[in-house]
Amino acid sequence: MTTAESTTTHGVTMSDAAAQKAKSLLEQEGRDDMHLRIAVQPGGCAGLRYQLFFDERTLDGDLTRDFEGLTVAVDRMSAPYLQGAVIDFVDSIEKQGFTIDNPNAGGSCACGDSFH
Repeated sequence: MTTAESTTTHGVTMSDAAAQKAKSLLEQEGRDDMHLRIAVQPGGCAGLRYQLFFDERTLDGDLTRDFEGLTVAVDRMSAPYLQGAVIDFVDSIEKQGFTIDNPNAGGSCACGDSFH
């Protein structure tokens, strides 16, 4: 990896299931001008909350990475909190949706929406 590459990519990874689901959702909307953004914001009962959404904006300092044709963006402030995190998609009787396994989270709230 060159220095230029290391300054423009982030340490979040994504399962094949999550990448396929995200691409499918974008295709259903007929949007090829958007990317998936993951961010960390203050909030929730544990202090920090994940935000995972489709975005057409490019923010100054964004770090990006491509997963099977899907670009995932992380803003520079969120990147340290998300280093090594894995985005997955679960489709079972108990739960359906995207999950984030973050080795940097010291703990989370009971609902699982926020962490510290």
